[in-house]
Amino acid sequence: MIPLSLYIHFPWCVKKCPYCDFNSHSLKQDLPEEKYLSQLLKDFTAELPRIKNRKIHSIFMGGGTPSLFSPKSIQYILNHIKNLIEFENPQIEITLEANPGTVEQERFSGFLEAGINRLSLGIQSFNADKLKRLGRIHDDQAAFRAIDSAKKAGFVNFNVDLMHGLPNQTLEEALTDIDFAIQSKAPHISWYQLTLEPNTLFYQQKPVLPSENILNHIYTSGHNIFKQSQYQHYEISAYSQKDFECQHNLNYWEFGDYIGIGAGAHGKITDLSSQKIIRTLKPKHPKDYINIENFSDMPSEYIKDNHLAFEFMLNSLRLQKPISWDLFSERCFTDKKSILAIMEKLVQKKLLLSNNNFFELTDLGRRFLNDVLTEFLPNA
Repeated sequence: MIPLSLYIHFPWCVKKCPYCDFNSHSLKQDLPEEKYLSQLLKDFTAELPRIKNRKIHSIFMGGGTPSLFSPKSIQYILNHIKNLIEFENPQIEITLEANPGTVEQERFSGFLEAGINRLSLGIQSFNADKLKRLGRIHDDQAAFRAIDSAKKAGFVNFNVDLMHGLPNQTLEEALTDIDFAIQSKAPHISWYQLTLEPNTLFYQQKPVLPSENILNHIYTSGHNIFKQSQYQHYEISAYSQKDFECQHNLNYWEFGDYIGIGAGAHGKITDLSSQKIIRTLKPKHPKDYINIENFSDMPSEYIKDNHLAFEFMLNSLRLQKPISWDLFSERCFTDKKSILAIMEKLVQKKLLLSNNNFFELTDLGRRFLNDVLTEFLPNA
């Protein structure tokens, strides 16, 4: 049975960051907690016929800023979900994204009691100037306090989110951020480069970013620091201590299934009987989502058979480990013969290694991942 996760989207933030292209909206009035929770449960209930008797593998609450919702609200939604579907085990990974803001920190203990067992802290940087340039509502001291608050609340498993390649960032500043994250003994660190995405303020009013040469030095030096600190580089932008890999994200990268509920959430559900994969999508704007009367009418579509290999590679090649051909066959309902010509071409270009059992990117392939993925794009 393909693992089935649950993603719950909370679309509001105190303030929209200028680099953010996620489905998030500045909170301009009181948070409609009760109404939104009611819609989430209707949404989830409407998804149940698709998944029949399957169990939940992991839960991730993302946003937006889920920690704007009270622990009581988080407990409410989790309790109702537990009454509707069975979990794989009582201790499945349940993650909540949280900002380092003071209000959110005060709720950490409550979140733990509500059933959250993993926090993902949106630190981004420990540098006060860089946080200001990123439009964050917290400063460097709040970043340190958030980690301390998570530990004091009792969280053993938490992630620190960091970005590099920030406006006018030097090599030393970027590496100092990593040092602080490692010194905090965070079990998991996400470390990814700032990119200027369309429909963001940074894209319209481009800040001065580090040169390509500095970016390369940052990545190489940062990766070496993680390696020397015995953090496992298990995914393209994720590092973890032993046994602290994010189980929810691993299910994504291994092309597992997930239900998506909330404004703008999308899902991927495999129908094993027909060997088809269904994509679901919910309205992006919170007002539209809150006004839905019948979630059974939400649009869905099948992923075309000739798109499956690309979709699989788009996810699995993020992993820093060999991928089994058995996994490819199981998740895409085809064997390696369907893409053998592409694989041989990539092997010849020294972008990929492959044998009868596994395939994986070379160091060169990781560097030119987008070029590798392009080879799997269908013609139509």
